[in-house]
Amino acid sequence: MIHVVNPRRFPFGLPRTDNANYLWIQLFYSALNATGRAGFVMANSASDARSSEQELRQKLIEARAVDVMVAVGSNMFYTVTLPCTLWFFDKGKAQTKRADTVLFIDARHIYRQADRAHREWTPAQIGFIANLVRLYRGEALDTTVGGDETAARLKEVFGEKEKGGPAYRDVPGLCKAATLVEIEAQGWSLNPGRYVGVAPGEDVSDEDFKEQLETLTEELESLSAQALELQDRIAQNVASLLS
Repeated sequence: MIHVVNPRRFPFGLPRTDNANYLWIQLFYSALNATGRAGFVMANSASDARSSEQELRQKLIEARAVDVMVAVGSNMFYTVTLPCTLWFFDKGKAQTKRADTVLFIDARHIYRQADRAHREWTPAQIGFIANLVRLYRGEALDTTVGGDETAARLKEVFGEKEKGGPAYRDVPGLCKAATLVEIEAQGWSLNPGRYVGVAPGEDVSDEDFKEQLETLTEELESLSAQALELQDRIAQNVASLLS
C-alpha cells in the first residue's frame, strides 16, 4: 500500500513512525486560517526532539506561526505527573513586528500546592501569565481574571512606562523574547529553559533537577526507540545481502 502525504494537513512532511507528536502539531497548524490562533499541551520532548522532528520544527518556526511557549512544572494534571509545555500558534503573527521572535515563559515555579500530590494555578497566576503575553503582543491588559492581585504582580515585575502601565521586558528566570537567529543557534529548540535562564542569585533546586531528569528520561526513551528501529533495519539489510 502506498501512503500519500496530505500536503494540506501535513505541510511540513511526516516524522519518523515512532513518534506522532509532529503529526498532532501539524494538524493544529493546518486547521488555522490566516489569522487563526491555537493553544495545546505537548510533552517536553517535542520541544527539543532531534532527527526528523528537528527538521519539521525548523520549518514550523520559519513559517512564523509559533508565538508563545510556556514551560509548566510537574503534578499539574491528575493522571500525569510529568512536566509539559504549552504551545501557542498565531498565524497572523507573520504580519506583525513579532514575526521574527518567539516568547518563552518559564512557569515551572508559578503554582499553588493544591494537595500533597497536585499543583494548580490560582486566578491571579493565570491572569499574570495571560497578561505577560498581552504585554509582549502589545495588546491591552485584562485583569478580569485575578483582579488587583494580577495588576499588582504585573507592576512589581514589569514596572511602569512613562505614560502609565507596565511594559514588556525580558526577565531572567521568567520570560525571554528570542529572535529566530537565537533559536537557530540553539538547534531550533523550543524549550523555554534554553532561553529564559535563571533569576539572579537563584540556584537550581532539587525539584528543578527532578524535572530536568524526567525530561531527559523521556527523550532517552524516544532515542532508544529510534535506535531499535535502526537496528532492525540494519539487520534486515545484512540479511538481504547474505541471502
